[in-house]
Amino acid sequence: MRTDQNILVIRFSSIGDIVLATSPLKTIRTAWPEANLTFLTLDAFSPMLEFHPDIDAMISLRRSLSLKELWEFSAYVKEKAYNRIYDLHNSLRSRIVTLKTDSPIHRIEKPRWNRFMLYQFHQNNFPDDFSTRLNYHQHLGEIWASDLGLPPTNLVVSGHEKSEAKKRLSKLKVARDYVAVVPGAAWAQKQWSVDRYADAIEKIKYGLGMDSIILGSQKDNICFEISKKSSGVNLAGKTDLRQAMAVLANAKHIIGSDTGLVHAAEALGVPVSMVLGPTSSETGGGVSLEISGNVERDLWCRPCSQNGKNPCYRSSQNCMESISVNDVIESIPGEQVF
Repeated sequence: MRTDQNILVIRFSSIGDIVLATSPLKTIRTAWPEANLTFLTLDAFSPMLEFHPDIDAMISLRRSLSLKELWEFSAYVKEKAYNRIYDLHNSLRSRIVTLKTDSPIHRIEKPRWNRFMLYQFHQNNFPDDFSTRLNYHQHLGEIWASDLGLPPTNLVVSGHEKSEAKKRLSKLKVARDYVAVVPGAAWAQKQWSVDRYADAIEKIKYGLGMDSIILGSQKDNICFEISKKSSGVNLAGKTDLRQAMAVLANAKHIIGSDTGLVHAAEALGVPVSMVLGPTSSETGGGVSLEISGNVERDLWCRPCSQNGKNPCYRSSQNCMESISVNDVIESIPGEQVF
C-alpha cells in the first residue's frame, strides 16, 4: 500500500462542521502518515485551521465564487491528480469542484430521511451512538472501522496568541480565571434569553468569583444586550477568528449555544456547557468531550430542525425557557454557586 498519497479533504463551512471535520482528518492522517494532505474550505474559515498538525496545504475559496468560477477551479482539481478525495460536505459546490477529476472520491452521505422522520413525525431512527463525527467516519472507506474509535476534534492556538490574549484581557481588568460566553447563533431560536445569560454572568462573578467574556460577531445583537444588563466584558465584533480562539483557549469554561465557537472551544480542550433547544444530540449536535455537558430538556417536540431555523409553534419556546440559570451554572464541573 502506498503511503505517499496526495489527498484532498473538502469541508467548506461552517465553523462547527469544520471543527468536527478535524476528527476524520486525524483518521486520514493516521492511515496515510506520509501523505501530502490538502484541506479545501472557504476563506472566511481557513484561519481557524492554521498550525493544524494534520494539514500540509490549504486552499481557500471565496464564498461568492460563481458557478462558472467553480467549474474553472474543477480543472485545477483534475490537474492535481489527487490519489484520493474525501468530500466531507457533499454540497453543490463540492460536487462542481470535483466534477472533472478522475480521482476516487469518498463522499459523505447525509441522513436526510432520518432527519425528515424525526422532525416531521418525531420518529427517531438514529442509532444511540450517532454523531456528526461518526457520520464523517462512516464514509471514509476502508481506512476506518468502528473498533478504531473516533479521534477527538483538534484546533491549535500558538503560545504567542494565548499570551497576547492574556495581555489584552489584563488591560480590561479581567481576572485570570474567567468564563467565556458565546450566546449568539445563526438562528434566534437557538439562543438562550438575554436576561438568563445576564443573570448567569452575575452568579458566576459573585458566586464563583470569575469574570465573563462575551464573544461573538458585530451582528450578534444578543451580545450587546447582555452586556447592558451584566458585568460581562463584551468583545463581540472586536476579535478576529484567531483572537477569539485564543480567548477560548485561555478560559476555564465556556457557556453558549449550539454554535461554531463552542465546538471550537472543545477542539481546544476547554470544557463547555452547550445550551440545546431546537437542535439535539440525536442528529449529531451537542458536545463531544466527556468533560463537557449538554444543558437541555427532554421534550416530545425537540429536535424540530437540523439547524434551529424553524419557528416554534408555541407562543413560548419551552425548550429554551425551561432551562434555568442554575441548570447552566451547575453544569460547570466542580463549581457551586454560593
